[in-house]
Amino acid sequence: MESEEAILALSALAQPTRLDVFRLLMEHEPHGLPAGEIARRMAVPHNTMSSHLAVMTRAGLIGAERQSRSIIYRARLGAARALAAFLVKDCCGGRPEICAPLIAELSPCCPPAMTAAKEAAHD
Repeated sequence: MESEEAILALSALAQPTRLDVFRLLMEHEPHGLPAGEIARRMAVPHNTMSSHLAVMTRAGLIGAERQSRSIIYRARLGAARALAAFLVKDCCGGRPEICAPLIAELSPCCPPAMTAAKEAAHD
């Protein structure tokens, strides 16, 4: 990710409703949510929500897919990963012991299927 892309993504997230929507979409991966449902959950008028979704789409943070009469929005996990990596790329001057708490905080909330299967086998 280049600085310009990071600035675009960060500026899109620097608005409370858009940040809340992005976090909501992250919670609903991989299925996403219809635009109307997002607007309802955020208690934001549909036309206002449409503008917010357009800003985040242009920033590359979310994607949209038409399903019948609905448009389903999803967080672009690769974009979120790239943004986080950009922010911490040169973390701690090469001293991993300083970065350990940060890396632990960025660890996924759900273990990958292989890891979960291995842990279950050891229980």
